[in-house]
Amino acid sequence: MKRTVTKMKVKLNITNAQDIKKLPFGTKALVKKACKATLTSEEFKEPAEINVTFVDDKEIQRLNNEFRNLDKSTDVLSFPLGEDGVYDVNPETNALMLGDVVISIEHALAQAEVYGHGVKREIAFLTVHSVLHLLGYDHVNSDEEDMQMRAKQNTVLKNMGLDIKNK
Repeated sequence: MKRTVTKMKVKLNITNAQDIKKLPFGTKALVKKACKATLTSEEFKEPAEINVTFVDDKEIQRLNNEFRNLDKSTDVLSFPLGEDGVYDVNPETNALMLGDVVISIEHALAQAEVYGHGVKREIAFLTVHSVLHLLGYDHVNSDEEDMQMRAKQNTVLKNMGLDIKNK
């Protein structure tokens, strides 16, 4: 029996909009892998487009204040472009535009140290977390949603070989 395998198409636009810290080697490949792993885990079969921007703490604080009325820096922000599984389509690529992810590289590096795991795992975690937000998951409204999102994050990281045991 011949099996057809379709390769998931993810258009990933990665921008390094900060110059405070050098992005660790392999960051762009890691982010792409984390996006694909999350979409695969969620059985998202359509071509997708995601924008990921690395910023410093000052810029993420500005964005957090502007869009969430929280005047403090944070590790990651998600800006979903869809609602209830309905997304705009990029006419040039036919990909569903899932949204924007903004990661503070300063926060990622600091959190990796605080939690005692590698920067690679922290960046993958922040990416997975944010892509789940782009797909409509949240962890703020209830403990049940929080537990569900944590379980999904852990599954994706484990599938990537980046669970806590493998730092």
